[in-house]
Amino acid sequence: MARYTGPKSKIARKFGEPIYGTDKYLDRKGYPPGQHGLEKKRKKMSEYGTQLKEKQKAKYTYGLLERQFSNLFQKASRANGVTGEVLIQLLESRLDNVVYRLGIAPTRPAARQLVSHRHIVVNGKVCGIPSYHVKAGDIIGVREKSKALEVIVNSVQGANRSRFSWLEWDGSQMAGKFMNVPAREDVPENIKEQLIVELYSK
Repeated sequence: MARYTGPKSKIARKFGEPIYGTDKYLDRKGYPPGQHGLEKKRKKMSEYGTQLKEKQKAKYTYGLLERQFSNLFQKASRANGVTGEVLIQLLESRLDNVVYRLGIAPTRPAARQLVSHRHIVVNGKVCGIPSYHVKAGDIIGVREKSKALEVIVNSVQGANRSRFSWLEWDGSQMAGKFMNVPAREDVPENIKEQLIVELYSK
């Protein structure tokens, strides 16, 4: 399936935020990419353009394709609660995102690869579907024969999980518990989900 594999700094500069993590190029060149850089006169973005940009930011942040994102939004719109908040909660509940949040992988793309290559187990059973939605009480861990993988060991040792109150980590088992769906204010991503709702409501 097609994924964006181009320069990540270019995307980060496009949105003006380090959506892929710390970015030295964004710190040095905090303006949109392009041949003329800051010299180019940029028109004021329309309301539609602002909404579209926010949707694209969410897609790049969580690594979803257009159809995947659209299907997830439709699911959020049918659920009880505020559509925008439910959308963020559904994105946070994806298995690849939970693996990343637990610190098993250093990035979301790396987490997706670990899941796809069947290194991750959910409630003791191997799960190779990155889009699998984790439920409250589920135990997400590393497959026994994969616990010695260098990329996993290094990521687990350097992870900072304290800011994610909805996750509980057991280092001895190399597994974490998804305690509950996170409240919107607890999710650190700078995404204005209401703009996405307005875009799809047109």
